[in-house]
Formats: sequence, C-alpha cells, structure tokens
Amino acid sequence: MKMTRRAFCAGLAAVPLARPTQAQDMALLTARAATVQLAPDGYPATPVWSYDGTIPGPVIRAAQGSRLQRRLVNTLEVPTSVHWHGIRIDNAMDGVAGLTQNAVPPGESFDYAFDLPDAGTYWYHAHTNSMEQVARGLSGALIIEEATPPDVDRDEVLMIDDWLLEPDTGLFVDDFAAPMTRSHGGQIGNLVGVNGRYDYSLSARQNERLRLRLINSANAQIFGLKLEGLTGWTVALDGMPLDTPEPVTDTLVLAPAQRMDLIVDITAEEGETAGLLFAAADDTWRVLAEVSVEGRAASVPRGAPQPLPRNPRMEVVGVDTAPVLEMPLQGGAMRGLESAAFNGQKLTWQELVQQGQFWALAGQAGLGEAPFATLSRGETARIRMTNDTIFPHAMHLHGMHFRTRKEDGSLGPLRDTVLVMPNEMTEIAFVADNLGKWLLHCHMLGHAASGMTNWIMVA
Repeated sequence: MKMTRRAFCAGLAAVPLARPTQAQDMALLTARAATVQLAPDGYPATPVWSYDGTIPGPVIRAAQGSRLQRRLVNTLEVPTSVHWHGIRIDNAMDGVAGLTQNAVPPGESFDYAFDLPDAGTYWYHAHTNSMEQVARGLSGALIIEEATPPDVDRDEVLMIDDWLLEPDTGLFVDDFAAPMTRSHGGQIGNLVGVNGRYDYSLSARQNERLRLRLINSANAQIFGLKLEGLTGWTVALDGMPLDTPEPVTDTLVLAPAQRMDLIVDITAEEGETAGLLFAAADDTWRVLAEVSVEGRAASVPRGAPQPLPRNPRMEVVGVDTAPVLEMPLQGGAMRGLESAAFNGQKLTWQELVQQGQFWALAGQAGLGEAPFATLSRGETARIRMTNDTIFPHAMHLHGMHFRTRKEDGSLGPLRDTVLVMPNEMTEIAFVADNLGKWLLHCHMLGHAASGMTNWIMVA
C-alpha cells in the first residue's frame, strides 16, 4: 500500500486490511453518533461522535498478560480507526490510518486483538483525522490491572478533557481546519470536565485511600493540577511505575495524552473542601473533581505507599554510546519555516501555508515516504528534539516507551509522551524492540494534522 498524507489525515482508503476471522462473540466497540449533555443544565445538549454512545467511551479493564479483543464497528458517516495509546502493541494493531492499517469505512468493521504486556493507565482514541474525531468525543480509558494491586480502598479513573462549544446551540465550534488554531497553540475548549461532566464529583471518607488515574484526553490543553484536602504520591507516569512513589508537594503538569497515577489519602475533615483543582486561564484555581468527605474510614492515616510492581522491559541500556538523531521541532506562527519537504516536494513557507501545513519535524511536514530513522531491532536510539517554535509540544512515540536523558547523563522515568517547551531541548532514549512502522508526532492534535508528524521503522 502506498502511504500518502491524504490517506493518513483523511482516512480515504477504500477498504480495511483483511484480518483473520475472530470468534463471533467478540466484544464490540461501536463508533456512533450520540447526543450528550456536556454543558450545564439549561444549555442545549451536544451532538457528539462516541464509542457506544457515551463521552468518554466505556472504561475497558483487562488483566496484565491477557489478550484484548474488540471489534470496531463504524456506524459514523466518516472513516475511522482506533489507536491504543501507550500499549506496546503489535504494529498491525496500532490503528494509524495510512501507516499501519486502512481506515475503516462507514458501515464496516475491524477486529483488534493484541496481548497486554504492561499494567497501567492507558487510553484509546480515534487515529483518523484525529483532531476532529477526538475533539468530537472518540476516546476512552484503557486500564490494565496488576496481578497484585496496590493497597487502596478504591480505584478511580479521571479522564480530563475540554470542549469548545457554542453556548447558544451546544454544537462544537467547527474550526478544526482554521489556520489560526492549527498554527498557534491548538484548539482550547471553553468548558473543562472530567469523565464527560463539567461538575464531576465523588464521595469519600476521611483517611480513605484512593488510586486516581489521571488521563489528559484534551486536544491541546496542558493542565496544571493541584490537590486540596488530599495527601498524595505519584506512583506511575504514562502507565509505567516509578521506582519510588514521589510525594505531591507542588503543581502537577499533565500535557495532552499524558497519564499520571496518584495514590491519595483523604485528609480533609467532613464538610471541608477536598478534590483536584486546575489552573484556569484567569490565573485562579478552580475545582476539576470535587470530593465530598462523608464520615471516617480510619482514625489515623496510613504511611507512604509501596511502589507498584515493575512492568517488563523497563530498562534502557547502552544510552551513552547510542548515536544521537537530531529532530528540530519547527514552524508555527511567528516562526514560519523557510521551507520543508511535503508530499515529496520542497515547498516554501508560503507554499506550505497554502497546503495547510504550518509545522515540520526535521524539515519534513507530515508523513514522508521515507522514515525519520530506520533502526535495527534491539538497537538503542537517542532522539534530540530541539523546540525552535514559540509553542510547547507534547511529543508521543507509538509502540515503545522512552526515558528522557538529562544533561548529566542520568535518565528520567519511562514515558510515551514528553512535553517539550519552547526554545528548549529534550532528548529521549529508547530500545527499539518492537518491529514495524511507529509514529512519532505532536499530540497537540492540530499540530500533528498540519505537519508535526513523522515515523520510525524498526526492522
């Protein structure tokens, strides 16, 4: 199959790749139109694109080491596909239209079946015309449970999102292709919520211990978060356990597509305010998820939690001797490219803008015929990403996790998405142990749709 940007961005391939026939009782995941009350009562409901009729889609839970099977049934009027974000997955199941599969046309289906090597917090979302399809609601949480869970009283998934709505109609503001949106920071919503609710709340008892699985499913918004009435520890990032739980003492930063597992104790007294707050655009802290404290679970709090069990293959070896691949992040408003390759041609900035391309990775706008790098299986690679733009970028690598390499040569925690700030450099290191074509792109989805997308071949 010839790979083109048109096939990737619009999912215009005619038929899905054939998959082996699966059992007739395979669980379904149906992409369909629905209507959801996203805005407060009194405002119109919002027509959305959904999985199984809800925003977000159903929480999928499975055991580490098991095999997940889902048949995507597309009843939308547009092609679509599903990416299982953060899972170290078989390449054919990665869901990237135009790279690993053809998009699933309206009225058709596709069988996803893959092993689950890692426990942790992951998510699934559309990967055909992602900026629009994810914004309209096509995402959900994917939770892979450890054989030995941590000592907590409850496990709560908090999927954080924002929506850009027209208040008078409840409709999404349809500016997905707007040059201003794509060439700047991306689409930021005017309504923020958790699990599809602008007023999400839960109840808990004093000294109860909760595991909070935070997922940023927003198109572009970076969330600054803090705890109130809670004492917490970060125990995992992007699904991967930390060696030692880290006490939460400051603002938590969660970029698009990133996840963060917290273990928290309810320390507020009954009747006091407790919950998760976010930094609003007006520099105030607002409630994102309210915790109503009702009663007491224990007379005294517990001690610090133990680390989560490690996942397999978390080591990244041979970093110091690995070659460094330079990937400048380029373009955007106020820092327009002089030129970049697009669809096999070198175009000037003005020509790129005419094609709706505002960004590039290492001089390539959008998917090229050749990969950014071809790596041998088992090879350790380093990619140095220098942000030459005035905007932050949440860079996501499919199929593998990486560690950031600091200036002193030490390595950061294992992740699949890293926030690269303007005028700064971030170096990632990973073992290329998963065969296939793997996307590397900005998860500010408007940036990805307008140039900030490339790929790596592991052979």
